[in-house]
Amino acid sequence: MLLMPRRVKYRKLQKGNKRGLATTGYTLAFGEFGLKTMENGWIKNSQIEAVRVVLARQLHKGGKLWIRIFSDKSITKKPAEVRMGKGKGDLDHWVAVVKRGKILFELGGIPEEYARQCFRLAAYKLPLRTKFITRTHK
Repeated sequence: MLLMPRRVKYRKLQKGNKRGLATTGYTLAFGEFGLKTMENGWIKNSQIEAVRVVLARQLHKGGKLWIRIFSDKSITKKPAEVRMGKGKGDLDHWVAVVKRGKILFELGGIPEEYARQCFRLAAYKLPLRTKFITRTHK
């Protein structure tokens, strides 16, 4: 169940930029605990799926998981040993563009220590540095 759009207006996109801070999705919206990224980059749909599988196995039907990112950017790649030119390569995979400060995943309905342990396992599957955050109760 890899994340990718059902249909897109344009199959092949330009690279875009990865600089800057997250302007949306930087606060907890659903759960009590979150995994926040500390650097900019791309997260592949296969990496998002790997984290989903790890967290789903850890939760054992207790607690709830929210995935706050979606891979909607297509990345193309040319085959190995192909000469320069002849147009843009074929679609290879999908990525989610994440900026520093974006909440990637949220958990709710479990103790804090267990959430910390779950997100530690999840962070191993991601290519970016992340940070565990909690909702501040007032």
